[in-house]
Amino acid sequence: MTKTPDKAAARPPEQLRADARQNHARLLAAASEAFAEHGADAPLEDIARRAGVGIGTLYRHFPTRLDLQAAAFRNQVTVLCGQAEEHLDERPRGHAFFDWIKALAAYMTSKRGLSKALMEALGKDAEVISTCWVAMRDTTERTLTEAQQAGLIRTDVDPIDVMRLVHGVVSGSERAPEQTPRLLSIMLDGLRPQAGSLSLRAKASLRSAGLGPRRELPPLCAFQNKSSLRRVVAGADFVLIWPLCDGSCGGRRGRKGLRGG
Repeated sequence: MTKTPDKAAARPPEQLRADARQNHARLLAAASEAFAEHGADAPLEDIARRAGVGIGTLYRHFPTRLDLQAAAFRNQVTVLCGQAEEHLDERPRGHAFFDWIKALAAYMTSKRGLSKALMEALGKDAEVISTCWVAMRDTTERTLTEAQQAGLIRTDVDPIDVMRLVHGVVSGSERAPEQTPRLLSIMLDGLRPQAGSLSLRAKASLRSAGLGPRRELPPLCAFQNKSSLRRVVAGADFVLIWPLCDGSCGGRRGRKGLRGG
């Protein structure tokens, strides 16, 4: 196949008029939806219709299908990495890594056809491919480093290891995508430090995120005093769940349920 030059849109979006910028953004959003639903060969007329513009407007922004594919691919990666950066600022320390892994796997699954089409047309060393790959690697590194510093992920893992593992899960579950979440969970279990090496703070962080095994305990009222309750909590590598009072205390300790850990 003859490789087409890695071209950009006729004019950068920031140089367009306000209405033209809106059309540009709508076209990218429509293209992302169409490519996810119908693959990289989704009809351009359908994309223009989804965006609420004419086919001529589409071609003014993206002269070729390849231009549109490359722009949509780059935009999707930018949005994906931007969401991870927001999670780094908003989520408890170390938790953004787990969000990122799930988002990255979902992206790889839904955009498999688009990335394949771009690599076949442009080659794996094309600017759009390499730039997007570096962006995803850098985001993986930032989220991974935070999770390692929080004691939630083993320290002998690097970003490339993580990306290869996620790619392996996505590729391995291509014919059974409903298995992807389960396989990701198994993968993440393997990335965590051994339970005995977790700090109390790391254990608490995992439990608060619902990322540890679950253990059912007797009703809270069964504990005779607070010190015995503290001993159970501090010694557990679990998500601890207390059911509602079963009435065995005669109601003296109340009937309020508590999720602990």
